[in-house]
Amino acid sequence: MPSSPLPSFLSSPPSSGNLAAFAAPTAPAGTETYLFATEDIATLDWLNHGLQRRGTVVQVARSMRAIDERIATLRPRAVFLDFAGSQAAAAAELHGQLRQLRPELAVLGTGASTEPAALLAALRAGVADFVDTAGSLHDLNATLAALLLRRGAPATGPASDAPRAPALRGRGVVLLGARPGLGVTTLATHLALLLQDAVGRAAAASGGGAPARGVALLDLGLPARDGLLYLDTTSDFSFADGASQLRRLDQTLARTALARHADGLAVLPLPCDPAQLRETPSEDDIGLLRRLPDFFDHQVADLGGCSRPAFMAQCVREADRTWVVCDQSIGGLVSTARLLHDLESHGVERQRLGLVANLFDPTLAVTARDMAERLQLPLAHVLPQRRSALLTAGARGEMLARVARHDPYVNAVQAMVRELRSESVAADPPARVAGRTPSSWAALMAPLSRRGRSATER
Repeated sequence: MPSSPLPSFLSSPPSSGNLAAFAAPTAPAGTETYLFATEDIATLDWLNHGLQRRGTVVQVARSMRAIDERIATLRPRAVFLDFAGSQAAAAAELHGQLRQLRPELAVLGTGASTEPAALLAALRAGVADFVDTAGSLHDLNATLAALLLRRGAPATGPASDAPRAPALRGRGVVLLGARPGLGVTTLATHLALLLQDAVGRAAAASGGGAPARGVALLDLGLPARDGLLYLDTTSDFSFADGASQLRRLDQTLARTALARHADGLAVLPLPCDPAQLRETPSEDDIGLLRRLPDFFDHQVADLGGCSRPAFMAQCVREADRTWVVCDQSIGGLVSTARLLHDLESHGVERQRLGLVANLFDPTLAVTARDMAERLQLPLAHVLPQRRSALLTAGARGEMLARVARHDPYVNAVQAMVRELRSESVAADPPARVAGRTPSSWAALMAPLSRRGRSATER
């Protein structure tokens, strides 16, 4: 085999037709052994190169009998199962057998983030640790080190391989709307998209600082999944899925399973089946709300039209800021007053909330100050009535923030972004501001999107 080291910029396995270009490790291999149930020699070589300081990865046939024989003779530290392509079904079956017959053995799934089906297959099989073979070798070592640490096994290799807990927590904002039609989803999607832009600009300006963790939109309002529709995105992973998989939720899952808009915005919608919704939040629902800030710089929760006051109240309690969105209509004011009463009955005090006067028309008799006084809320922001511009952009399948960056509505949302960003920077420790935060695992991007139709303003 060639003796030259693998170039540092190559962090994913070579194609099977380019194996000659794959260099063998020059450092002496460790003494530990790992098994890899796969037919993919290229990925086997990539694992061996990445784990050279820890040991050797040995290919094994995709059968429990073959794995048992290798366990008896090699006593491996862990087993990798390949979920790529047609191997997913066999890997899922092997994972179930290993969990039942060899519970003491560490098991990891593998697959490329460019193939979302591999991650979803591993997730559905119950795999708790997943290696992105399109990612970096550092991430590979960090994932393995974390798994061995949890299982009480000393992790070999340099201490720098050991992953560290997230040093930062993102900031959460909740947008409440008493009923559909008040424009909450339009606001939520624009706010999340413009926040994503701001986070990216801040990361670029920091030079060698920590990479942006991005923004997550929780599309939890009604009609269900309209946020996905507005963003021309689809999702196979819902809030209910995230709650049920809470114990497996890590950076890999957060960055890969969630749907992605073309600009990198993550979207977590309601499930397609309304039967999965609960009036009262479960411990896992609350746990998911508390866990997401570990993985994103900002979370924007769209609760427009939500009819579950107990769940809304819990979201408000977990958020850093809550804005109540209402227009000037009598129906909007009456239903919003009723919503505030319901929230108060669940322990939410009005001083935690701020009013956003949405689609505001200054020619009407009801002023923004009148609205705030009637609802007994401080006035936070006023968004102009730009329904025609919003509908025109939506009819073309586009966001107004992308086609008319200086539209009055977009400018008003940008003011909200600046407020949230200033709070976020003020709350960050000096290491974040100076760009010295330790790097997290590399973001895994697996867009689960396709072209769809845009919807009209609520």
